[in-house]
Amino acid sequence: MQLYALGLNHHTAPLTIRERVAFQPEHIDSALHDLTRERRVREAAILSTCNRTELYFATEEPQHAADWLARFHHLALNEVSPYLYSYPQRDAIRHVFRVASGLDSMVLGEPQILGQVKEAVRRAEEAGTMGTLLHKLFQNTFAVAKEVRSTTAIGANTVSMAAAAVNLSERIFERVSDQRILFIGAGEMIELCAAHFAGASPKLMVVANRTEERARGLAGKFNAEVMRLDVIGEQLPRFDIVVSCTAAPLPIVGLGMVERAVKVRRHRPMVMVDLAVPRDIEPEVGKLDDVFLYTVDDLAQIVDAGLESRQQAVIEAEEIISSRVDGFLHWMQARDAVPTIRALRQHAEAMRSAEMERALRLLARGEDPRAVLEALSQGLANKLLHGPTRFLNQAEGEQQVEASRLVQRIFNLEKGD
Repeated sequence: MQLYALGLNHHTAPLTIRERVAFQPEHIDSALHDLTRERRVREAAILSTCNRTELYFATEEPQHAADWLARFHHLALNEVSPYLYSYPQRDAIRHVFRVASGLDSMVLGEPQILGQVKEAVRRAEEAGTMGTLLHKLFQNTFAVAKEVRSTTAIGANTVSMAAAAVNLSERIFERVSDQRILFIGAGEMIELCAAHFAGASPKLMVVANRTEERARGLAGKFNAEVMRLDVIGEQLPRFDIVVSCTAAPLPIVGLGMVERAVKVRRHRPMVMVDLAVPRDIEPEVGKLDDVFLYTVDDLAQIVDAGLESRQQAVIEAEEIISSRVDGFLHWMQARDAVPTIRALRQHAEAMRSAEMERALRLLARGEDPRAVLEALSQGLANKLLHGPTRFLNQAEGEQQVEASRLVQRIFNLEKGD
């Protein structure tokens, strides 16, 4: 059984492709069950974010996962295959370690991805598609991510998606403190954005979400107001900045809605940041005058001044990851040897038990205990050495030299002994 990582991300696929293969949160459980249903994929977890969709799985037929991914999203394989990458075993382990450590993120070193990986693992555990192999992989993954973040400067001066959203707004408005902001959604990304915008003390912050209770919980943290999703259209003209990130399968903010808002605003500029995949705001909105629409791909263009220090941290992080990959592979190899070790111990126990029964029978007949113990030890030694001796005697030519080396290594022998 081999480990694999299969997927696409912001490096390999444009947003138009990524949003077509993104998994809605409510569909992940059924997707995991469907992927592992035929047992061709034994263990699996799905990570789906705005920047990547990846499958982590154990199988002997990796192509099945690619076929399944396309089929699940009602796509032909040739529509997505140009954007897919597939990593076997060592490369898969290294990739997972790098993703969780923030080395493969759009914004280098961003911390949100670790929480997203943990959520993917939690969903797989609840779905029952995590086995021994993936459990061990992700235990190591989280340990590596913690080590990288605590021992390198990968998290220093990080420009997160949230900070990038603020920076983009500041390019349009001189002061965010004079603006009114609408947040659509109440997930982790919106909470991070709200925290960053709150630091700039905007005039007004409002949270609109499908679940009003969750919206109130988030709004309470930042002294913000709450608004129902169904009134966004009529209330949109009030806001200078709109940040949206929901799991909705279809756009929430349409072209007509924004056109009407711009007219009411008398063409005062409006910044709209769409962090959702699939998108919450219709792409055509970006063509409107006075509307500055940014997607997750646009945020990639913002680079922090501390890039050089983070790049140096990458070198250190890669060294940590390489070492930990070797350690995990060693565990996998040792795990593969377990059946052989078990068989060897059972074989030795059978020999020991047979010799012990023989010795006990002799002692019961009144034989000399010293002679019985001598026979017991000789019998055990002869049986234990029979296999290696036969192996050496049957080897010929170069095989005999290799056989001798192997036996010396197994029994910790030195030449001349």
